[in-house]
Amino acid sequence: MFLRSSLWLAPVASIAAALVAAPLIRLLDDRTRWTLLAFGLEGSRAVAGALASSLLTFIVFAFSIILLAVQVAGAQLSPRVIARIFEGHLIKVVLSAFVFSFAYTVADLGRIEDRVPQLPMLVAVLSSLFSLALFLYLIQMASQGLRQGVVLTRVAADTRTVIAALYANPLSLREGAQAGPDFNLPALVRTIAHNGRSGAVLAIDTGGLLEIATRAGCVIEVVPQVGDFLPVGEDAFRLYGPRAGAVDDAALRRSIALGSERILDEDPAFGFRIIVDIAIKALSPAINDPTTGVLAVDQIQHLLHLLGGRQLDSGVARDSSGEVRLLYRTPSWEDFVTLAVTETRLCGAGSPQVTRRLQAMLEQHVQVLPAERSTALRAEMALLKRTIERTFPDPEDCALAETGDLQGFGSRQQLNNQKIKEIRL
Repeated sequence: MFLRSSLWLAPVASIAAALVAAPLIRLLDDRTRWTLLAFGLEGSRAVAGALASSLLTFIVFAFSIILLAVQVAGAQLSPRVIARIFEGHLIKVVLSAFVFSFAYTVADLGRIEDRVPQLPMLVAVLSSLFSLALFLYLIQMASQGLRQGVVLTRVAADTRTVIAALYANPLSLREGAQAGPDFNLPALVRTIAHNGRSGAVLAIDTGGLLEIATRAGCVIEVVPQVGDFLPVGEDAFRLYGPRAGAVDDAALRRSIALGSERILDEDPAFGFRIIVDIAIKALSPAINDPTTGVLAVDQIQHLLHLLGGRQLDSGVARDSSGEVRLLYRTPSWEDFVTLAVTETRLCGAGSPQVTRRLQAMLEQHVQVLPAERSTALRAEMALLKRTIERTFPDPEDCALAETGDLQGFGSRQQLNNQKIKEIRL
């Protein structure tokens, strides 16, 4: 995770690569006596000096563009997309190419003495041209990659990957609502508070905790959930059973990974959170962009459809003999539906485009998802209907707003017009 999110590590590594490559290429030039470019002594110094100064300017310019793009994305979309921008491979490749070219050109300039190293000059020129081409490509991708639809699609794609990894099994007919513990816990023996630094829970090593609990013959309950903020001094674990005293506190604390903010790796709810944040910011009175809200609901619909057919984690782990050894909290289907719909419904209540899109999504999920999933969906449909009725006192507007439409406005307009005509008659 550190390597993926570090923007400076790849450019620093490219400096080392340039310092290693420079003497090797000079050695090759000495042995081959390369003469293709036929640079003169003064000309080679002028070219190398101009390349070094221009590359340094481009490095500063590229960093400025990246910082500006981050600022715009955070203000218009959501601050939670900033980390994803820095994780992009293109930005790291462009910066690394510029830094490599600059470091290599400076190293080459310092070795131009009585004979012009033709091959190192060729490498310096080609690497500079390649860096310039990458810079132009970065400008194009930055202008296209920060559009709302592109960001929403990428976040949804990453969320689908996490859902497929965490919830690999199809929905069982026996699941219904999220399964809870069907046993009596032994007596609570001790609690373990979190020490160290506060942070968001990024991951929990459930396998390691199950092994610890099985070896000790006790039951371990993990208090925080992935995505929760865990402050210093708060309970992190509760241990049940007479043998709970034998558990090593440090081993338990090492099973929880903390960070300064949530990430998507083992937290699919965070993917929903980012998409909903983009939607409600677009639906705020200051921006008033219901089309972006509809684009967000498009991605939410696909993610809910994928999640609705999967077996969610029950939060209960058993040992090989079937004894419950580990309890941990995980989001239920109702949690995902509430997260996906509620804020978008409330912030988009005044936009028929958004209410129609939400209605279409809920209607479609009720039809295609297993019956075990329909209770939460029907509850959201009832809330949406009451919200529309409060917002639109005119019967015609109300009928228009509560008719499902997969495009917000467009795909079922004839049906809406028919309903309005019936009200008028």
